Amino acid sequence: MEWFLKVIKNFSFRGRARRKEYWFFFLFVVVIAFFLGLLDSIIGTYSNTAELGIFGGIFILGILIQGIAVGVRRLHDTGRSGWWLLVNFVPVVGWIMVLVLMFLAGQQGTNAYGPDPRQTS
Repeated sequence: MEWFLKVIKNFSFRGRARRKEYWFFFLFVVVIAFFLGLLDSIIGTYSNTAELGIFGGIFILGILIQGIAVGVRRLHDTGRSGWWLLVNFVPVVGWIMVLVLMFLAGQQGTNAYGPDPRQTS
């Protein structure tokens, strides 16, 4: 939960994010979205045509900027520009490519995007 809250409080696209920070944020988003989807279906606010509920939609919109920001910072940790996130728009191949980039270890020491987050946290 600590890593999720750290990302929620950080709107910055500058700096670097560890794998741990990125993946714990991703895990909590999936878990929270699952339970909000369940809540939406129980109380009847889930739309089959939109495949989204009111609470789930509000949650996703609420964390959209933080999700993009942590993705950019994660790419910075690997020494890549945040613009690499746009590769996600290439179906299948782009998704796999970005997934692989998110799994890569970060550069040790300071790089062009800042100090090593493993040494500062």
